[in-house]
Amino acid sequence: MVRIIPTALLLSLVVHAQKTDTPYPSMAPLDQYLIADRNAEIALARSAAPTSIADNAEVMVLERQGYKTAVKGTNGFVCMVERSWTAGFGDPAFWNPKIRGPICFNPPAVRTYLPITIARTRLALAGKSETQMLDAINSALDKKELPALEAGAMCYMMSKQGYLGDQAGHWHPHLMFWAERTEPKSWGAGLPGSPILGEVEIPGRLTIFMIPVGKWSDGTPDSHDEE
Repeated sequence: MVRIIPTALLLSLVVHAQKTDTPYPSMAPLDQYLIADRNAEIALARSAAPTSIADNAEVMVLERQGYKTAVKGTNGFVCMVERSWTAGFGDPAFWNPKIRGPICFNPPAVRTYLPITIARTRLALAGKSETQMLDAINSALDKKELPALEAGAMCYMMSKQGYLGDQAGHWHPHLMFWAERTEPKSWGAGLPGSPILGEVEIPGRLTIFMIPVGKWSDGTPDSHDEE
């Protein structure tokens, strides 16, 4: 079964449940996660969505202190390149410094999901462990320091230039939708013949659904075989 890695970011769509080891046990030096060419990161972020969306979106880039706005937007969307620590907690790829996940959030996700990504990043850059990050995110949600998820929160991940994991590569173009905790099968996710994949994102709190689409953001067809 293909596994969804949130993020946010979908970061690795491979079966890891049987694996007990990981090649990335802790965070690598920060420079390995950064993209030296700011313009290249902006272009990669924008490749997450069709140009009709991305050209008017705000673009954020990762700096040593966290994500910063590099380009102002006008349509309420935000595009960025996610790093590995937006993977599912417990995923072996959680600290993989090679991961680059172009993603473009719609306005409801910008208001209520992007803050979780920003918080995760701040914690990672502060040197927190994966367990400490999860505890901090849960605490912030309990204290309402992070907003409750807004209905309709979704994102585009349609870039053929991303790198979502050592086995997944750039995988397939897809859309992702967030929902308050719900049983994935309520969407038909994971059932035989269903195009929808679903999984818990933050245990006990959020569920994420992923729907592959037929074309990349540049309009070219996704022609490689399903993993």
